[in-house]
Amino acid sequence: MQYKSFAIDLAKQAGKIMKANFGAGMEKTWKKDHSPVTKTDIAINKLVINQVKKHYPTHGVLGEEASYKASGREYLWVCDPVDGTVPFSHGIPTFVFSLALVRGGKPILGVIYDTILDKMYTGVLGRGAFLNGRKIRVKSAGLIDAIGFWDVKTVGKLNKKYPRVFWLNLYSIGYEGISVASGNAVCALYDYHFAHDIAALKVIVEEAGGKVTDKNGKEQRYDGRINGALISNGKVHKELLKMIR
Repeated sequence: MQYKSFAIDLAKQAGKIMKANFGAGMEKTWKKDHSPVTKTDIAINKLVINQVKKHYPTHGVLGEEASYKASGREYLWVCDPVDGTVPFSHGIPTFVFSLALVRGGKPILGVIYDTILDKMYTGVLGRGAFLNGRKIRVKSAGLIDAIGFWDVKTVGKLNKKYPRVFWLNLYSIGYEGISVASGNAVCALYDYHFAHDIAALKVIVEEAGGKVTDKNGKEQRYDGRINGALISNGKVHKELLKMIR
């Protein structure tokens, strides 16, 4: 699939930029939503737009920092240049590059790249999910002696009800989501509205046997604002929805 090769090559280019700029004490500015942004976020977002313009001029780009003809396009590249800018900008290696190809609101290709560990996660609709070419599957486990990634505001309540679950927050839903896809965690909750954070995970996690819905358990489009996301191995999805409600 030529789209997959394009996305992987773009992820590797983005990874080089991230690695070159990674370190403690990084300069950053703050956006209106109180999230940080670095020169790396901006540079990679620009790279994605320029490459899409060059190779797929009829496609659009929906990026975290900038977009290009994102409305009314059948094919839309949805990108988070640095998913996990908080840890990235503080010298903590829990961040990834995330890119999805969305057709008619539905993700059909996802690529997430952990440049520090050189882990390339890919998923193509109907063709499986892979880590560096090796097929991956979610972990078939319940909420016992498991790892879950959850919003820090609710962890106290969760600890009381599920004392044998390790609830964490790495401030990178991409990093957390691929942990679910590769069987290292059973769930992750995303309580924001940005498609660029979840679109690639939708393909990768579900092709690995898991489930990704909005936070109320419904399907949603990934070419605009979303209603959060619940990411799981599938087995615990219904139980998690009860917890959310």
